[in-house]
Amino acid sequence: MADDPLSPPDNKPAGTVARRTLLIGAASASAVVSIRPALAQTQVSVMNCEIPVPDKARAGRYIAADGSVVAPGTPGAVPPANRPFTGEEVRRAGQGMNLPGADGERTRAYTNYIRRLQSGTSGFTCFASIQMPRG
Repeated sequence: MADDPLSPPDNKPAGTVARRTLLIGAASASAVVSIRPALAQTQVSVMNCEIPVPDKARAGRYIAADGSVVAPGTPGAVPPANRPFTGEEVRRAGQGMNLPGADGERTRAYTNYIRRLQSGTSGFTCFASIQMPRG
């Protein structure tokens, strides 16, 4: 029994182990209580994060229907967005609504651009956060 990690050591009374177990349980409950508000706050910040279309490195470039970034004046391409979109706006666009200030054609081009974002591109983390399931 002395090698059993769950049994009290020979030199410690069972009450000490029980108190230690209660303290660990209390700490765990405290962690759960403090994590839930943090998750809620994270959800709010995800919905307020911003996705520029296109990112600053390609500002002034147009967006083709497939979401690629092209030179201004390219046939079928739309001008860049006049402001970044919030995570909430992009989430709604994914559900069929137009992005603010954009008609259907621009919304499709902009959302295609956003779907093509890669790690290291401005707005990628925001878009990736929107895609994560909420619990």
